[in-house]
Amino acid sequence: MLTFHYVWIFVLLPLPWILRAVLPPRHRKQVSVQVPFGERLAEAIATSGSPDGASRSTGWGILPGTLWVLVLVSLARPQWIEPPISKTLPTRDMLLLVDLSGSMQQQDFTDNTGKKVDRLTAVKQVLGEFLVKREGDRVGLVVFGDAAYLQAPFSTDLQLCRQLLDECEVGMAGPRTAIGDAIGLGVNLFDSSDAPAKTIIALTDGNDTKSKAPPIEAARVAAQRDIHIHTIAIGDATTVGEDKLDEQTLRDVASAAGGSYFFAADRSNLIKIYDQLDEIETRQIKTISLRPRKDIYYLPLSLALALSLISKLIATCRRPKPMPPGRSSATVYVDPVTGKLGVDS
Repeated sequence: MLTFHYVWIFVLLPLPWILRAVLPPRHRKQVSVQVPFGERLAEAIATSGSPDGASRSTGWGILPGTLWVLVLVSLARPQWIEPPISKTLPTRDMLLLVDLSGSMQQQDFTDNTGKKVDRLTAVKQVLGEFLVKREGDRVGLVVFGDAAYLQAPFSTDLQLCRQLLDECEVGMAGPRTAIGDAIGLGVNLFDSSDAPAKTIIALTDGNDTKSKAPPIEAARVAAQRDIHIHTIAIGDATTVGEDKLDEQTLRDVASAAGGSYFFAADRSNLIKIYDQLDEIETRQIKTISLRPRKDIYYLPLSLALALSLISKLIATCRRPKPMPPGRSSATVYVDPVTGKLGVDS
């Protein structure tokens, strides 16, 4: 779309015609003489481009008027407004804590084809589908086992986060479970966040066996910083030993940090949990739009310059050609300054 930054410039459009109508014309004193070859002299004066001839009959002239309009258009600073560019601003930072302890290799889940898979594979599939729905959020990924590690920093690139999740393997962070340290790391990652909403989703299939910081204390710190924590327990609730699922601790963590606790015994329950989370953590998409402006003042200015040069070139080509050497002739002319007759021999 074309627009002008200084539209008021076009008020000056009739200025030359107004000045021509208001200001008195310039008069020249002409020297008159009666000669028997007056008709031929008039023809010679007409073809010589006398300023008192054709230019008066045509008014101000089409070319000067066109040049004036083009100059005004250029001074008005024409701009071409390009299509809008929209950008989505994140309204929430969401951090995913994924357990990579040894118990995640238990094959008690099924994939979308009904084939038996380990717990981590099922989590990757369901969590990956959940991730692609989080447009408008910045998502980060922390994996934990014996210790917690940042796998993906906060980013709006959800496909990259999903790719980094798919690259995770059971045991790459150690065989045991340090969910308290993972929550503590997550809380520290939010220190540089200025998002209006902050959420942690922690997923584990065991109890805390390695953390230096108790999960409940880490959850209380998160609550003080206005960070909500949702906990998801997966696997077999009847497991005993080090791989025992500590549901009570996960409930307490969610309660302390203003979140919710969920239990998923199989893949279908896991899908329902993420559907519920999608309803709880509703997306509030905020977008800004910008329409770039491109200055194109040089186009009318270049056209005006080209027309001026072309007119000068045509005028030069129309000048009478000089007589060949050896031939003499006399040319009668009127001096455009003094108005007197002259003879050029």
